[in-house]
Amino acid sequence: MRRILSSLLFVLALMAPSLLKAQVQQITYTEPEKEDGRRTNFEIIGKIDGNYLVFKNNNSTSVVSIYDSAMHLQQRVPLAFMPERYINVDFVAYPDYCYLIYEYQKKNIVHCAAVKLNGQSQVVGQPMDLDTTQISFASNNKIYTSVISEDKQRIMIFKINSKNPHSFLFTTFLFDSNLSPLDRHRIYLPMEERNDLFTDFQLDNDGQLVFGRYMRSGSNDYITRVALVTKGPIADSFSVKDIGSGDRILDEVKIKVDNGNKRYILAGFYYKQRRGNIEGLYSVIWDKGTDARIEDKTTVFSDELRAQAKSSDANLKMAFNDFFIKHIITKRDGGFLLVTESLYTTSRGNMFNRWDYMYNPAFGPGGFYSPYYYSPYYNPWNRNYGNYATRFHAENIMVLSFDVEGNIQWSSVIPKSQFDDETENLISHELVNTGGELHFLFNLYERRNMLLNDQSISPEGRVTRYPTLRNLDRGYDFMPRYGKQVSSWESIIPCLYRNYLCFAKVDF
Repeated sequence: MRRILSSLLFVLALMAPSLLKAQVQQITYTEPEKEDGRRTNFEIIGKIDGNYLVFKNNNSTSVVSIYDSAMHLQQRVPLAFMPERYINVDFVAYPDYCYLIYEYQKKNIVHCAAVKLNGQSQVVGQPMDLDTTQISFASNNKIYTSVISEDKQRIMIFKINSKNPHSFLFTTFLFDSNLSPLDRHRIYLPMEERNDLFTDFQLDNDGQLVFGRYMRSGSNDYITRVALVTKGPIADSFSVKDIGSGDRILDEVKIKVDNGNKRYILAGFYYKQRRGNIEGLYSVIWDKGTDARIEDKTTVFSDELRAQAKSSDANLKMAFNDFFIKHIITKRDGGFLLVTESLYTTSRGNMFNRWDYMYNPAFGPGGFYSPYYYSPYYNPWNRNYGNYATRFHAENIMVLSFDVEGNIQWSSVIPKSQFDDETENLISHELVNTGGELHFLFNLYERRNMLLNDQSISPEGRVTRYPTLRNLDRGYDFMPRYGKQVSSWESIIPCLYRNYLCFAKVDF
């Protein structure tokens, strides 16, 4: 008997990794709440004290819905301190509390305020004004931008006064995780050309602000010059370092902080000629310690890579023309992963194209929460696109792995074909990083039913397609592009059920 038991335990030990990997996810839904519909503005706050918190706004009422581990509604807490009309909200979530940073206008004064909430959405302390700005008009456009470091120990609020087109005035406020002020500065940044623009803004774990400044050669045209701009945690001036692009023509530039290796990664697709086909990837690795470029790499996409990426009806030369960089994920050894997705629209009467997307006002900081990057047509989920018959498409996902020197190691493709009319809410994907795998959640039609699919990529580039997820109830339409990972094994995804806004918790 002991021999049989020992043999059985030995076999189970050998099978454990595969059993763990093949484990099927569980989906748990919230019940529809009569107040929440398609027009509800929402923000998934995160997991706090074992509860799952979601901010919701309907007209002039702001509340936080609190759900338990079974996604049962525990409380719907009104936020009495919130003004009836606000301009923007941001959340910084910690294991046992969160900060709500909100912006609103009262008469001719725009306020940026913050309040601390516990796991029951109760106010801890008093709301505090972080800054105010006097303006001479009523505005719904946000003035303040919030950036948070990866370890959430540094928070920066800043605003940009662009009244002088040749010299922008930045006002920055740096705080620690208790919202205690660490630094405040007013700094001018010379803007050499009227077509100078900024990349997304990032904050490293030391409190250094990092972003790129680039110039387009014309309206909605290509990038001809790139500079890396940094501001140290107590610096009273910007450091501007020209990166350039040689004879390459760039279209979009993404920046990522590698806190573990004290580096910054900049990457963008490049062309050989204006309005040509994408030839490959241009990447720069910048060392923070020496404040100098340590790698400058051009990766030419081979025909084999193009054949892997293209859809069935595309030719090889045009294979990457609809791809956009969605995420840059750093690796411990200094390498990085580049996640790209094919995104485009077809329309009768109003054609969107790559160059429209490059200069989209929604393409940058703002909008709903996203832990990675914004898609070319990332907008609030109830945006109205007018009377044009527009069809949105989201197709293959390609993941490229690069080593510490920027050389490509492997490439993998997750094939998919998605489209929807007049809205992009149900297409594209959510990325969930469980440590050992990158999971991609997205909708696909199967037998006329739209089902949530899960496919993953291992650190070696191996693609795994998991079985259909458990507890997929009919009638729920998932919006994975607006989902948020709330722990290493959990994600919250908004969904629609009979025109009610609901939320689903996916357990890995």
